[in-house]
Amino acid sequence: MKKIFLLSLLFITTNVVAATPWWEQPTVCRVNPATCYTSMGTGYDAGLWDAWANCWGMKMICGEALKNTDETMPVGRTELSRGTLTNSDYDLNVLNGDCFGVRKTSTDGSMASVNGQMVRVWCSGILDQVDEVIENGEITYGTQPDCQTLADAGYVAVGNGKCYGKYYDPARYYIQCAGETPTLIVLNGANYEMGYTSYPATQEDADAIFNSMYANVHGTGQIPQ
Repeated sequence: MKKIFLLSLLFITTNVVAATPWWEQPTVCRVNPATCYTSMGTGYDAGLWDAWANCWGMKMICGEALKNTDETMPVGRTELSRGTLTNSDYDLNVLNGDCFGVRKTSTDGSMASVNGQMVRVWCSGILDQVDEVIENGEITYGTQPDCQTLADAGYVAVGNGKCYGKYYDPARYYIQCAGETPTLIVLNGANYEMGYTSYPATQEDADAIFNSMYANVHGTGQIPQ
């Protein structure tokens, strides 16, 4: 009778052990099932195992923020910290739709990071070669437009809200470039000749020119007092 009772207990114990999942059995070694991130919503895949970090959950990185691919893909924490797969021009902590990775910009958004350098964000319609459209305007990955190129189109490279490039009507203004420094000349109806250098040297010279123009326009022959 005792033997039958012991056998019954052994049978019940064996079935209980067999029914217990292996990862809940205290005598079995297992990997750490803890999550990589304290919370995982949009932009994460909680079902992916991060083998290097030894935890569940991986961050989805947008294709434009990755090197050598334009496809969104999961990247482990170790790879993110190394930066070997990601583009340093992008902020990987900012959500961009359903993945992470937004181009870094200055505080006001008028400058953007391209190849590790901060370049101007140009207002729409200025660039001949637009490589990327971002929130506040357009950027080019190549050579930035110089003063004369902009002047020929009627623009000056100054801040215009959250982008660069302010338009001046060529019928009213002439933009003169000394290297990359623009000078805005108000025409006041005069015909400005490019390369003209005979500017008034003193205030008296300027007054004389103005008085002469006034007299000619009004046909009085008299200089205003």
